[in-house]
Amino acid sequence: MITSLKHTCAGMARPMELLAPAGGMEQLECAVHFGADAVYLAGKRFGMRRRASNFDDAGIASAVKFAHEHGVKVFVTANTLMKDGDVAALPDFFAMLQNAGVDAAIVSDMGALSICKRTAPKLELHLSTQASCMNAEAAKAYYDLGVSRVVVAREMSLSDIARMRESIPDDLEIEAFVHGAMCMAYSGRCLMSDYMVSPSRGANNGHCAQPCRWKYTVVEETRPGEPFS
Repeated sequence: MITSLKHTCAGMARPMELLAPAGGMEQLECAVHFGADAVYLAGKRFGMRRRASNFDDAGIASAVKFAHEHGVKVFVTANTLMKDGDVAALPDFFAMLQNAGVDAAIVSDMGALSICKRTAPKLELHLSTQASCMNAEAAKAYYDLGVSRVVVAREMSLSDIARMRESIPDDLEIEAFVHGAMCMAYSGRCLMSDYMVSPSRGANNGHCAQPCRWKYTVVEETRPGEPFS
């Protein structure tokens, strides 16, 4: 689950929204039934969960119709790494999302962001956590490019998020993961050194201990002392 901005919670100065993933229509219906304010899903391309059922173009339209009938918003991901062949297919994809009534596209690639603004201007733009936005200046730069919500990097603490909230425009929303997997590496952005050596040896701060180059063996839990090379 993910939190953003909508419902007012006790003791909270700002409203919050509960956003749930929907890997298929069954999951979407469950999320709506159990109180999600919004769902995010993927088409057959451009989503980070390609092995889920996901939605074809007609399925996206049906999902939007069902969700909107229940007062729930629908966001669609287009946040994979984009090669030129992918980018060429984005104008039609974003236009389809806009025509289907999708509430926002979740993007990470700068080219995808630009294409979405140009080809589907009625779609809101949410910056994916895949963009690793971790500071207010970056958030404001994306805001200037048309982003209305930043899904912050999952490495950020609550105090980090609060600090960002104080330094960005009031109408720029913040979304944060509260449950889910923590990816270990994305291109050169790796967390192995942090966890295997020390936070003071964080690769993303220039202190990598290069554990990816170490020699390893694997030991199965019930067979100690029997390493596999």
